[in-house]
Amino acid sequence: MKLARLELSGFKSFAVPVELAFDEGVTAVVGPNGCGKSNISDAVRWVLGEQRTRLLRGLRMEDVIFHGSVKRKPVSLAEVSLIFDNGDGGLPIAYHEVAITRRLTRSGLSEYLINQSPVRLRDVQDLLRGTGLGSDAGVVMEAGMIDRLLSDSSELVVWGSGEQTRSFIHARDVAEGPHDEPALGQAAVGPVDEIAKRGEVAQEPYPPTPTGAPGS
Repeated sequence: MKLARLELSGFKSFAVPVELAFDEGVTAVVGPNGCGKSNISDAVRWVLGEQRTRLLRGLRMEDVIFHGSVKRKPVSLAEVSLIFDNGDGGLPIAYHEVAITRRLTRSGLSEYLINQSPVRLRDVQDLLRGTGLGSDAGVVMEAGMIDRLLSDSSELVVWGSGEQTRSFIHARDVAEGPHDEPALGQAAVGPVDEIAKRGEVAQEPYPPTPTGAPGS
C-alpha cells in the first residue's frame, strides 16, 4: 500500500481543485508563511476522520470550508480524497486503487466515501485498521509534538495503539538513535527518555472528546 495522491477542493485555502501527487522517495512541500502548507496536513487529518476541530485549527467543523477572499467567493462544499495504490493488497478491499473521500457542506451534510460509494466513518476506520493510519494514529506530527518528544525535561503520556506509539518512538530514534521496541498494554507516564527506554504505552486511546453528530 502506497500513498499516491491527495486531492483537495474547497478545503480551507484550496478554493479550486488541486491534486498533489506523491512519487517514490520523500515529497516535501515548501513555501512562505501563510501559503497553506499546514492546510495540507489538516486535510490528511480530516479525510481520515478527525472530529476535533481544535486539531484542525478551527472553532467549528464548517471552518474547513473555504470562506472566501478579496478575489474569490466562498464555496459551499469542502472535499478531500486520499488515494492509495493498493497493488500489494495492504488494504482489505478488492481494488488496485483505493480512494477515501470526505465531504462537508455549509448546511452540515457530512459524507464519507470509499471509491465513490457512500460509507460510514466506521467503515473507513475498519478499512484502515491495522495499517497504522487513522485520524489519531500519529501519521501527522506537528512541530510542537516533535519538540515535546525530543525535550529531555518534558513529561509525556503516550496514548493509543502500538502503531501510534511506534510513530512517536520512531521520530525520536531518527533524532537520537534507536531505543527498545514498545511493549503494548502498559501505562506510559514520565520523562521521555525513560518512556522510550521502557517502551511503554497506555491501553486507552486519547481522552474522549465530544464528536458531534454521529458520522460527522
